[in-house]
Amino acid sequence: MYPFVPDAEQSQWLRNSACRDVELAFADVSGFARGKTLPREAFIAGQALRIARAVPIQSCIGEFPDYRFYGEHDPDVTLRPDLSTLRAVPWAGTPRAMVLCDCVDQDGTLTPLAPRSALKRVLADYAARGLQPVVAPELEFYIFAANPDPAQPFASPALRSGRREIGFDSFSFSTLNDLEPFFDDIYRGCEQLGIATDTWVHEMGPSQFEINLKHGEALQLADQTFLFKTLLKETGYRHGLNVVCMAKPLAGQPGSSMHLHQSLIDGSGHNVFSDAQGEASALFYHFIAGLQTHLPALMPLFCPSPNSYRRFVKGLAAPVNVSWGLDNRSVGLRIPQGNAAARRVENRLPGCDANPYLSLAASLGAGLLGINDQLAPTAATSGNVFKSADSTLAALPNTLDAALAAMQASDSAQRLFGEEFSLAYAAVKEVELQHFHGEITAWERRYLATLA
Repeated sequence: MYPFVPDAEQSQWLRNSACRDVELAFADVSGFARGKTLPREAFIAGQALRIARAVPIQSCIGEFPDYRFYGEHDPDVTLRPDLSTLRAVPWAGTPRAMVLCDCVDQDGTLTPLAPRSALKRVLADYAARGLQPVVAPELEFYIFAANPDPAQPFASPALRSGRREIGFDSFSFSTLNDLEPFFDDIYRGCEQLGIATDTWVHEMGPSQFEINLKHGEALQLADQTFLFKTLLKETGYRHGLNVVCMAKPLAGQPGSSMHLHQSLIDGSGHNVFSDAQGEASALFYHFIAGLQTHLPALMPLFCPSPNSYRRFVKGLAAPVNVSWGLDNRSVGLRIPQGNAAARRVENRLPGCDANPYLSLAASLGAGLLGINDQLAPTAATSGNVFKSADSTLAALPNTLDAALAAMQASDSAQRLFGEEFSLAYAAVKEVELQHFHGEITAWERRYLATLA
Protein backbone atom coordinates (compact mmCIF):
# COMPACT_ATOMS: atom_id res chain seq x y z
CA MET A 1 0.00 0.00 0.00
CA TYR A 2 2.86 2.41 0.77
CA PRO A 3 4.72 4.42 -0.15
CA PHE A 4 2.25 7.06 -1.34
CA VAL A 5 4.81 9.78 -1.77
CA PRO A 6 4.59 13.22 -3.37
CA ASP A 7 6.24 13.54 -6.75
CA ALA A 8 9.35 15.63 -7.33
CA GLU A 9 7.36 18.77 -8.15
CA GLN A 10 5.19 18.47 -5.03
CA SER A 11 8.24 17.76 -2.86
CA GLN A 12 10.01 20.80 -4.22
CA TRP A 13 6.93 22.95 -3.63
CA LEU A 14 6.75 21.80 0.01
CA ARG A 15 10.38 22.74 0.54
CA ASN A 16 10.25 26.04 -1.36
CA SER A 17 7.16 27.14 0.55
CA ALA A 18 8.91 26.35 3.85
CA CYS A 19 6.06 24.11 5.02
CA ARG A 20 7.03 22.74 8.40
CA ASP A 21 4.31 20.07 8.58
CA VAL A 22 1.69 18.31 6.52
CA GLU A 23 -1.76 17.60 7.94
CA LEU A 24 -3.20 14.25 6.84
CA ALA A 25 -6.91 14.96 7.21
CA PHE A 26 -10.27 13.32 6.62
CA ALA A 27 -13.88 14.11 7.49
CA ASP A 28 -15.62 12.17 10.24
CA VAL A 29 -19.36 11.46 10.06
CA SER A 30 -20.15 14.91 11.48
CA GLY A 31 -17.94 16.62 8.91
CA PHE A 32 -15.22 17.59 11.39
CA ALA A 33 -11.63 17.42 10.17
CA ARG A 34 -9.70 14.63 11.91
CA GLY A 35 -6.24 13.20 11.32
CA LYS A 36 -2.58 13.53 12.20
CA THR A 37 0.32 15.81 11.32
CA LEU A 38 3.67 14.72 9.87
CA PRO A 39 6.91 16.71 9.59
CA ARG A 40 7.48 17.74 5.97
CA GLU A 41 10.43 15.47 5.31
CA ALA A 42 8.66 12.45 6.82
CA PHE A 43 5.73 13.05 4.49
CA ILE A 44 8.04 13.42 1.49
CA ALA A 45 9.69 10.13 2.45
CA GLY A 46 6.30 8.39 2.51
CA GLN A 47 6.03 7.62 6.22
CA ALA A 48 2.78 5.77 6.88
CA LEU A 49 0.33 7.06 9.48
CA ARG A 50 -2.32 5.05 11.24
CA ILE A 51 -5.26 6.10 13.38
CA ALA A 52 -7.91 4.26 15.39
CA ARG A 53 -10.62 2.80 13.14
CA ALA A 54 -13.27 4.36 15.38
CA VAL A 55 -12.25 7.96 14.69
CA PRO A 56 -14.40 8.37 11.54
CA ILE A 57 -17.49 7.55 13.64
CA GLN A 58 -16.66 9.80 16.58
CA SER A 59 -19.84 11.61 17.61
CA CYS A 60 -20.16 15.40 17.63
CA ILE A 61 -19.94 15.35 21.44
CA GLY A 62 -16.64 13.45 21.30
CA GLU A 63 -17.99 10.09 22.44
CA PHE A 64 -17.95 6.82 20.50
CA PRO A 65 -20.56 4.11 20.03
CA ASP A 66 -19.91 0.61 21.36
CA TYR A 67 -16.82 -1.37 20.27
CA ARG A 68 -18.93 -3.76 18.23
CA PHE A 69 -19.46 -1.05 15.62
CA TYR A 70 -15.76 -0.64 14.79
CA GLY A 71 -13.98 -3.74 16.12
CA GLU A 72 -13.73 -5.36 19.53
CA HIS A 73 -9.93 -4.98 19.58
CA ASP A 74 -10.06 -1.28 18.57
CA PRO A 75 -7.98 -1.71 15.38
CA ASP A 76 -6.23 0.92 13.27
CA VAL A 77 -6.75 2.17 9.74
CA THR A 78 -4.02 3.62 7.55
CA LEU A 79 -4.33 7.20 6.31
CA ARG A 80 -3.76 7.02 2.54
CA PRO A 81 -3.20 10.50 1.10
CA ASP A 82 -4.93 11.59 -2.09
CA LEU A 83 -1.98 13.55 -3.43
CA SER A 84 -4.15 15.47 -5.89
CA THR A 85 -5.56 17.33 -2.85
CA LEU A 86 -2.20 18.54 -1.47
CA ARG A 87 -2.54 22.27 -0.73
CA ALA A 88 -1.19 24.99 1.54
CA VAL A 89 -3.27 25.64 4.67
CA PRO A 90 -4.60 29.20 4.23
CA TRP A 91 -5.26 29.89 7.92
CA ALA A 92 -1.94 28.61 9.23
CA GLY A 93 0.40 30.98 11.06
CA THR A 94 3.46 28.82 10.51
CA PRO A 95 3.40 27.53 6.91
CA ARG A 96 2.04 24.02 6.62
CA ALA A 97 0.20 21.91 4.06
CA MET A 98 -2.84 19.67 4.11
CA VAL A 99 -3.72 16.56 2.15
CA LEU A 100 -7.04 14.71 2.24
CA CYS A 101 -6.89 11.03 3.01
CA ASP A 102 -8.82 7.83 2.63
CA CYS A 103 -9.04 5.52 5.62
CA VAL A 104 -7.84 2.04 4.63
CA ASP A 105 -8.54 -1.13 6.62
CA GLN A 106 -5.82 -3.67 7.33
CA ASP A 107 -6.94 -5.82 4.39
CA GLY A 108 -6.15 -2.94 2.01
CA THR A 109 -9.76 -1.95 1.29
CA LEU A 110 -11.42 1.37 2.10
CA THR A 111 -12.96 1.22 5.53
CA PRO A 112 -16.75 1.39 5.17
CA LEU A 113 -16.94 3.64 8.24
CA ALA A 114 -15.38 6.71 6.57
CA PRO A 115 -17.68 9.16 4.75
CA ARG A 116 -15.31 9.49 1.78
CA SER A 117 -15.48 5.70 1.38
CA ALA A 118 -19.28 5.81 1.33
CA LEU A 119 -19.29 8.32 -1.53
CA LYS A 120 -16.63 6.37 -3.44
CA ARG A 121 -18.77 3.24 -3.16
CA VAL A 122 -21.75 4.97 -4.79
CA LEU A 123 -19.57 6.54 -7.49
CA ALA A 124 -18.08 3.12 -8.29
CA ASP A 125 -21.60 1.79 -8.83
CA TYR A 126 -22.27 4.63 -11.26
CA ALA A 127 -18.97 4.00 -13.04
CA ALA A 128 -19.96 0.36 -13.51
CA ARG A 129 -22.94 1.68 -15.48
CA GLY A 130 -20.70 3.97 -17.54
CA LEU A 131 -22.07 7.06 -15.80
CA GLN A 132 -20.48 9.91 -13.85
CA PRO A 133 -22.44 12.26 -11.57
CA VAL A 134 -21.94 16.01 -11.93
CA VAL A 135 -22.90 18.04 -8.86
CA ALA A 136 -22.93 21.58 -7.54
CA PRO A 137 -23.63 22.32 -3.84
CA GLU A 138 -25.12 25.58 -2.57
CA LEU A 139 -24.22 26.36 1.04
CA GLU A 140 -25.93 28.82 3.36
CA PHE A 141 -24.33 29.94 6.63
CA TYR A 142 -24.50 32.65 9.27
CA ILE A 143 -21.71 34.94 10.43
CA PHE A 144 -22.08 35.86 14.09
CA ALA A 145 -20.08 37.75 16.68
CA ALA A 146 -17.88 35.63 18.93
CA ASN A 147 -20.05 33.50 21.22
CA PRO A 148 -18.03 32.26 24.21
CA ASP A 149 -21.13 31.23 26.20
CA PRO A 150 -23.26 28.63 24.39
CA ALA A 151 -26.12 29.34 26.82
CA GLN A 152 -26.54 32.73 25.15
CA PRO A 153 -28.17 33.19 21.72
CA PHE A 154 -26.11 34.07 18.69
CA ALA A 155 -25.81 37.75 17.72
CA SER A 156 -24.84 39.35 14.43
CA PRO A 157 -21.49 41.15 14.41
CA ALA A 158 -21.32 44.91 14.86
CA LEU A 159 -21.13 46.66 11.49
CA ARG A 160 -19.59 49.97 10.39
CA SER A 161 -22.62 51.86 11.62
CA GLY A 162 -22.23 50.31 15.07
CA ARG A 163 -25.53 48.52 14.63
CA ARG A 164 -26.22 44.84 14.16
CA GLU A 165 -28.13 43.55 11.18
CA ILE A 166 -31.69 42.39 11.86
CA GLY A 167 -32.20 40.34 8.69
CA PHE A 168 -34.50 40.09 5.68
CA ASP A 169 -32.04 42.13 3.63
CA SER A 170 -31.73 39.56 0.85
CA PHE A 171 -29.30 40.14 -2.02
CA SER A 172 -27.95 43.39 -0.58
CA PHE A 173 -24.27 44.30 -0.67
CA SER A 174 -23.96 46.35 2.51
CA THR A 175 -22.98 43.57 4.90
CA LEU A 176 -20.62 42.08 2.33
CA ASN A 177 -18.86 45.45 2.38
CA ASP A 178 -18.97 45.62 6.17
CA LEU A 179 -17.24 42.23 6.41
CA GLU A 180 -14.85 42.82 3.51
CA PRO A 181 -11.65 41.76 5.34
CA PHE A 182 -13.22 38.41 6.23
CA PHE A 183 -14.48 37.78 2.70
CA ASP A 184 -11.14 38.82 1.19
CA ASP A 185 -9.45 36.11 3.23
CA ILE A 186 -12.12 33.60 2.20
CA TYR A 187 -11.51 34.36 -1.47
CA ARG A 188 -7.75 33.97 -1.03
CA GLY A 189 -8.28 30.73 0.90
CA CYS A 190 -10.50 29.30 -1.82
CA GLU A 191 -7.82 30.01 -4.41
CA GLN A 192 -5.18 28.30 -2.29
CA LEU A 193 -7.37 25.25 -1.63
CA GLY A 194 -8.51 24.88 -5.24
CA ILE A 195 -12.15 25.61 -4.40
CA ALA A 196 -13.98 26.86 -7.49
CA THR A 197 -16.62 29.32 -6.28
CA ASP A 198 -19.46 30.75 -8.30
CA THR A 199 -21.98 33.28 -6.94
CA TRP A 200 -22.09 34.76 -3.44
CA VAL A 201 -25.30 36.31 -2.10
CA HIS A 202 -26.69 37.74 1.10
CA GLU A 203 -29.57 35.55 2.21
CA MET A 204 -32.72 36.42 4.21
CA GLY A 205 -31.37 35.96 7.74
CA PRO A 206 -29.29 38.53 9.65
CA SER A 207 -25.72 38.17 8.40
CA GLN A 208 -26.70 35.01 6.49
CA PHE A 209 -24.91 34.27 3.21
CA GLU A 210 -24.89 31.69 0.45
CA ILE A 211 -22.04 30.43 -1.70
CA ASN A 212 -22.53 28.37 -4.85
CA LEU A 213 -19.68 26.09 -5.87
CA LYS A 214 -19.09 25.48 -9.57
CA HIS A 215 -20.33 22.15 -10.84
CA GLY A 216 -17.94 19.26 -11.23
CA GLU A 217 -17.14 15.65 -10.38
CA ALA A 218 -18.82 14.52 -7.17
CA LEU A 219 -15.78 13.46 -5.13
CA GLN A 220 -13.94 16.68 -5.97
CA LEU A 221 -16.96 18.77 -4.98
CA ALA A 222 -17.38 16.84 -1.73
CA ASP A 223 -13.71 17.52 -0.95
CA GLN A 224 -14.13 21.20 -1.84
CA THR A 225 -17.27 21.55 0.29
CA PHE A 226 -15.55 19.92 3.28
CA LEU A 227 -12.57 22.24 2.88
CA PHE A 228 -14.78 25.29 2.35
CA LYS A 229 -16.69 24.72 5.58
CA THR A 230 -13.39 24.28 7.43
CA LEU A 231 -12.05 27.46 5.80
CA LEU A 232 -15.14 29.40 6.91
CA LYS A 233 -14.71 28.38 10.54
CA GLU A 234 -10.96 28.96 10.71
CA THR A 235 -11.08 32.30 8.90
CA GLY A 236 -13.92 33.44 11.11
CA TYR A 237 -11.88 32.76 14.23
CA ARG A 238 -8.99 34.81 12.83
CA HIS A 239 -11.37 37.76 12.47
CA GLY A 240 -13.08 37.37 15.84
CA LEU A 241 -16.20 35.98 14.16
CA ASN A 242 -18.18 32.78 14.61
CA VAL A 243 -19.27 31.22 11.30
CA VAL A 244 -22.13 28.83 11.99
CA CYS A 245 -23.33 26.05 9.68
CA MET A 246 -26.14 24.90 11.96
CA ALA A 247 -29.38 24.25 10.13
CA LYS A 248 -31.38 26.57 12.41
CA PRO A 249 -29.20 28.80 14.60
CA LEU A 250 -31.84 31.51 15.22
CA ALA A 251 -35.47 31.04 16.20
CA GLY A 252 -37.85 32.84 13.88
CA GLN A 253 -35.23 33.28 11.16
CA PRO A 254 -34.55 31.24 8.01
CA GLY A 255 -32.49 28.09 8.32
CA SER A 256 -29.35 27.23 6.36
CA SER A 257 -29.51 24.61 3.64
CA MET A 258 -27.05 22.81 1.39
CA HIS A 259 -28.98 22.31 -1.84
CA LEU A 260 -27.46 19.71 -4.16
CA HIS A 261 -27.68 20.10 -7.94
CA GLN A 262 -27.19 16.74 -9.66
CA SER A 263 -26.96 15.44 -13.21
CA LEU A 264 -25.35 12.43 -14.89
CA ILE A 265 -23.07 12.25 -17.92
CA ASP A 266 -21.95 9.28 -20.00
CA GLY A 267 -18.45 8.60 -21.34
CA SER A 268 -18.85 11.15 -24.12
CA GLY A 269 -19.90 13.89 -21.70
CA HIS A 270 -23.58 13.81 -22.74
CA ASN A 271 -26.11 14.65 -20.03
CA VAL A 272 -28.17 11.45 -19.90
CA PHE A 273 -31.06 13.25 -18.21
CA SER A 274 -31.86 14.46 -21.77
CA ASP A 275 -32.51 12.22 -24.78
CA ALA A 276 -31.33 12.73 -28.36
CA GLN A 277 -34.23 15.11 -29.01
CA GLY A 278 -33.42 17.22 -25.97
CA GLU A 279 -36.41 15.97 -23.99
CA ALA A 280 -36.31 14.52 -20.48
CA SER A 281 -35.12 10.90 -20.65
CA ALA A 282 -36.54 7.83 -18.95
CA LEU A 283 -33.40 7.72 -16.79
CA PHE A 284 -34.17 11.27 -15.56
CA TYR A 285 -37.58 10.14 -14.31
CA HIS A 286 -36.14 6.99 -12.72
CA PHE A 287 -33.63 9.16 -10.86
CA ILE A 288 -36.37 11.45 -9.50
CA ALA A 289 -38.45 8.44 -8.48
CA GLY A 290 -35.49 6.99 -6.60
CA LEU A 291 -35.18 10.22 -4.63
CA GLN A 292 -38.90 10.24 -3.86
CA THR A 293 -38.82 6.62 -2.75
CA HIS A 294 -35.64 6.55 -0.67
CA LEU A 295 -35.02 10.05 0.72
CA PRO A 296 -37.49 9.61 3.62
CA ALA A 297 -35.42 6.64 4.83
CA LEU A 298 -32.11 8.48 4.34
CA MET A 299 -32.98 11.69 6.18
CA PRO A 300 -30.39 11.25 8.98
CA LEU A 301 -27.70 11.68 6.30
CA PHE A 302 -29.19 14.98 5.11
CA CYS A 303 -30.41 16.25 8.48
CA PRO A 304 -28.00 14.74 11.04
CA SER A 305 -28.88 16.54 14.28
CA PRO A 306 -31.99 17.36 16.33
CA ASN A 307 -31.53 20.98 15.29
CA SER A 308 -31.69 20.03 11.59
CA TYR A 309 -35.45 19.48 11.70
CA ARG A 310 -36.17 22.95 13.09
CA ARG A 311 -35.32 24.26 9.60
CA PHE A 312 -38.44 22.74 8.03
CA VAL A 313 -40.89 25.59 8.51
CA LYS A 314 -43.56 26.25 5.91
CA GLY A 315 -43.24 29.67 4.33
CA LEU A 316 -39.49 30.05 4.88
CA ALA A 317 -38.48 28.35 1.60
CA ALA A 318 -37.55 25.12 3.39
CA PRO A 319 -39.12 22.05 1.74
CA VAL A 320 -41.10 19.60 3.83
CA ASN A 321 -41.83 17.17 1.02
CA VAL A 322 -40.37 15.05 -1.79
CA SER A 323 -42.65 16.41 -4.48
CA TRP A 324 -40.92 17.55 -7.66
CA GLY A 325 -41.63 20.36 -10.07
CA LEU A 326 -40.21 22.67 -12.70
CA ASP A 327 -38.62 25.84 -11.30
CA ASN A 328 -40.71 25.47 -8.13
CA ARG A 329 -39.09 26.36 -4.80
CA SER A 330 -41.88 24.91 -2.70
CA VAL A 331 -40.94 21.34 -3.64
CA GLY A 332 -38.18 19.22 -2.19
CA LEU A 333 -36.93 18.24 -5.66
CA ARG A 334 -36.70 21.25 -7.96
CA ILE A 335 -35.89 21.11 -11.66
CA PRO A 336 -34.21 24.45 -12.46
CA GLN A 337 -34.76 26.17 -15.78
CA GLY A 338 -32.13 25.38 -18.40
CA ASN A 339 -31.41 23.78 -21.73
CA ALA A 340 -31.12 20.06 -22.38
CA ALA A 341 -27.39 19.97 -21.57
CA ALA A 342 -28.05 21.58 -18.17
CA ARG A 343 -31.03 19.44 -17.11
CA ARG A 344 -30.54 18.57 -13.45
CA VAL A 345 -32.30 17.79 -10.19
CA GLU A 346 -31.90 20.06 -7.18
CA ASN A 347 -32.31 18.21 -3.88
CA ARG A 348 -33.41 20.90 -1.41
CA LEU A 349 -33.61 18.69 1.70
CA PRO A 350 -30.02 18.74 3.07
CA GLY A 351 -29.07 21.30 5.69
CA CYS A 352 -25.72 23.03 5.78
CA ASP A 353 -24.96 20.91 8.85
CA ALA A 354 -24.87 17.78 6.67
CA ASN A 355 -21.63 15.98 5.92
CA PRO A 356 -21.03 16.73 2.20
CA TYR A 357 -19.69 13.24 1.45
CA LEU A 358 -22.67 11.52 3.06
CA SER A 359 -25.34 13.85 1.72
CA LEU A 360 -24.01 13.50 -1.82
CA ALA A 361 -23.64 9.74 -1.42
CA ALA A 362 -27.21 9.40 -0.13
CA SER A 363 -28.75 11.67 -2.76
CA LEU A 364 -26.88 10.18 -5.71
CA GLY A 365 -27.38 6.72 -4.25
CA ALA A 366 -31.14 7.17 -3.97
CA GLY A 367 -31.24 8.23 -7.61
CA LEU A 368 -29.19 5.19 -8.57
CA LEU A 369 -31.61 2.87 -6.79
CA GLY A 370 -34.40 4.46 -8.79
CA ILE A 371 -32.48 3.80 -12.01
CA ASN A 372 -31.64 0.22 -11.04
CA ASP A 373 -35.24 -0.52 -10.06
CA GLN A 374 -36.71 1.54 -12.96
CA LEU A 375 -39.05 3.38 -10.63
CA ALA A 376 -41.63 5.87 -11.84
CA PRO A 377 -42.12 9.26 -10.13
CA THR A 378 -45.35 11.00 -9.28
CA ALA A 379 -46.61 13.70 -11.63
CA ALA A 380 -44.78 17.02 -11.45
CA THR A 381 -46.28 19.46 -8.96
CA SER A 382 -47.67 22.80 -10.08
CA GLY A 383 -48.20 25.74 -7.77
CA ASN A 384 -47.29 26.03 -4.11
CA VAL A 385 -47.02 22.57 -2.58
CA PHE A 386 -47.17 24.05 0.93
CA LYS A 387 -50.88 24.64 0.31
CA SER A 388 -51.58 21.09 -0.80
CA ALA A 389 -50.39 17.64 0.19
CA ASP A 390 -49.59 14.74 -2.13
CA SER A 391 -51.03 11.72 -0.33
CA THR A 392 -49.15 9.34 -2.64
CA LEU A 393 -45.79 10.31 -1.14
CA ALA A 394 -44.24 9.07 2.08
CA ALA A 395 -44.17 11.74 4.77
CA LEU A 396 -40.79 13.07 5.76
CA PRO A 397 -39.83 12.46 9.39
CA ASN A 398 -39.86 15.68 11.42
CA THR A 399 -37.41 14.72 14.20
CA LEU A 400 -34.10 12.91 14.27
CA ASP A 401 -35.68 10.21 16.44
CA ALA A 402 -38.31 9.55 13.76
CA ALA A 403 -35.74 9.77 10.97
CA LEU A 404 -33.52 7.16 12.61
CA ALA A 405 -36.49 4.86 13.11
CA ALA A 406 -37.39 5.23 9.43
CA MET A 407 -33.80 4.54 8.36
CA GLN A 408 -33.55 1.43 10.53
CA ALA A 409 -36.91 0.13 9.27
CA SER A 410 -35.76 0.42 5.63
CA ASP A 411 -33.09 -1.32 3.59
CA SER A 412 -32.17 1.85 1.63
CA ALA A 413 -28.99 2.70 3.57
CA GLN A 414 -27.79 -0.91 3.66
CA ARG A 415 -28.31 -1.31 -0.09
CA LEU A 416 -26.15 1.76 -0.69
CA PHE A 417 -23.50 1.59 2.02
CA GLY A 418 -23.60 -1.90 3.49
CA GLU A 419 -24.62 -3.12 6.92
CA GLU A 420 -21.49 -2.06 8.82
CA PHE A 421 -21.72 1.62 7.96
CA SER A 422 -25.49 1.76 8.33
CA LEU A 423 -25.46 0.25 11.82
CA ALA A 424 -22.48 2.32 12.94
CA TYR A 425 -24.00 5.60 11.72
CA ALA A 426 -27.26 4.89 13.52
CA ALA A 427 -25.28 4.06 16.67
CA VAL A 428 -23.47 7.42 16.50
CA LYS A 429 -26.77 9.25 16.21
CA GLU A 430 -28.18 7.31 19.16
CA VAL A 431 -25.23 8.46 21.28
CA GLU A 432 -25.88 12.07 20.30
CA LEU A 433 -29.63 11.80 20.83
CA GLN A 434 -29.19 10.34 24.30
CA HIS A 435 -26.96 13.29 25.18
CA PHE A 436 -29.39 15.79 23.62
CA HIS A 437 -32.41 14.43 25.47
CA GLY A 438 -30.45 14.65 28.72
CA GLU A 439 -30.23 18.46 28.45
CA ILE A 440 -32.68 20.76 30.26
CA THR A 441 -33.54 23.68 27.97
CA ALA A 442 -34.35 27.33 28.59
CA TRP A 443 -37.92 26.63 27.40
CA GLU A 444 -38.39 24.06 30.16
CA ARG A 445 -37.03 26.41 32.79
CA ARG A 446 -39.15 29.27 31.47
CA TYR A 447 -42.52 27.56 31.32
CA LEU A 448 -42.42 24.47 33.52
CA ALA A 449 -40.76 25.78 36.67
CA THR A 450 -43.97 27.54 37.74
CA LEU A 451 -46.25 24.54 37.25
CA ALA A 452 -47.88 23.24 40.42
